[in-house]
Amino acid sequence: MQRVDLNKPGEKKKLISAGVLGLAAIVVLYWVFIGFDSGTPKAARPQPTPTPQPRAAQTTQRPNGPGVSQEVINAAVFTEVRYDPSSYNAPEAKRNIFAYYEPPKPVIAPPTPSPTPEPSPPGVLLASVSPSNVYARTAEFKLEAAGDKFTPAMRIYVDGRELPTTYKNPQQLSATIPASFIANPGTRNVVVRTPDNQLFSNQATINVAAPPTPNFSYIGIISPENRVADTAVVQDKSNKNVLSVYKGDVIGGRFRVTSISDKELVLTDTTLKIKHTLAMTEGDKSAGALSRPTPRVDAEDDEP
Repeated sequence: MQRVDLNKPGEKKKLISAGVLGLAAIVVLYWVFIGFDSGTPKAARPQPTPTPQPRAAQTTQRPNGPGVSQEVINAAVFTEVRYDPSSYNAPEAKRNIFAYYEPPKPVIAPPTPSPTPEPSPPGVLLASVSPSNVYARTAEFKLEAAGDKFTPAMRIYVDGRELPTTYKNPQQLSATIPASFIANPGTRNVVVRTPDNQLFSNQATINVAAPPTPNFSYIGIISPENRVADTAVVQDKSNKNVLSVYKGDVIGGRFRVTSISDKELVLTDTTLKIKHTLAMTEGDKSAGALSRPTPRVDAEDDEP
């Protein structure tokens, strides 16, 4: 450590300043921890008891003797407070006025393109079929297909079934539709194409409608003794009228009686050539009872 040379004028002043600062520090520490009022001793603060006492008991035991300061009296009133929180609940956060809900942007799906029908080969066209409306249960008929760019290799297909086809020219084909194809009402799809499906046309339809039916009930038969001609008794369902008809008669304007028996009556549509069978029923009893006429018998006591 370097020694201080007191012969130098500046060193002596530094030493005096250091001593003054040290003395001032000692005085400040003494005033803080001890104080200059040494005549009045400070009373020791009483330690609180672990078990709190009732306030009334503490009030009765309050010291009032001489020499006890008011600070000690006030300290004796208070006891230690113990707080053991069971859980900590954070306060609900306040709403931020600068934050607001922004709905998500709607996702716009790209438009679905409509399915493009498979184009038919250039020039192949099925313009129409004739007839396009027929009745079910009719006989076979010839179908005429009109269009353009037909070839001899093309065939007419009805509901996917190939029919023997006659090629007339590039604008016309024909085929015979069997009666089994139109046995039931509905729609039949017609297309013209080659068997290998390399060339095909657009699709046409044939509407098969239900045929008209007779609006009559077969309710009885009258058979004479000689069985020359049976008489059928029928009842009109619309007006409840009872009619007696023979074989060959036309009822309803279009249905001809073709067969009469004890069990059924057969009618034929004069326009469509469709047969309708009517089973014998009781009919509407409100129209009146029907009785079979009995043949005339001569009395035994008749005189010549």
